[in-house]
Amino acid sequence: MSSPSRNDVPCLSKLYRLQWEKAQDAYVLLYPEGMVKLNESAGEILSRVDGTKSISCITEELEKKFGVADLLDDVLSFVELANQQGWLISDKANGEEKVDKK
Repeated sequence: MSSPSRNDVPCLSKLYRLQWEKAQDAYVLLYPEGMVKLNESAGEILSRVDGTKSISCITEELEKKFGVADLLDDVLSFVELANQQGWLISDKANGEEKVDKK
């Protein structure tokens, strides 16, 4: 699998569901066998993944929200890790079904 690029449009794999878990005070990824508690950065990135926004757009939103610059490399690194974990798929993933966050 190739590394993600700024123009890729990631979406959550159909095997996972992202939700805010008040008891955990964090975003979590739910899947049939359990749950992954996300750190704040991962939660902020994944909460913006909707199957329509590019990685570049997600990065711009984060930079604006937190008043920082140059987050693209960090977001790309996270998306690559999330792809490896099977949490995300991108518009480059041939033949894989994309689903939107609910």
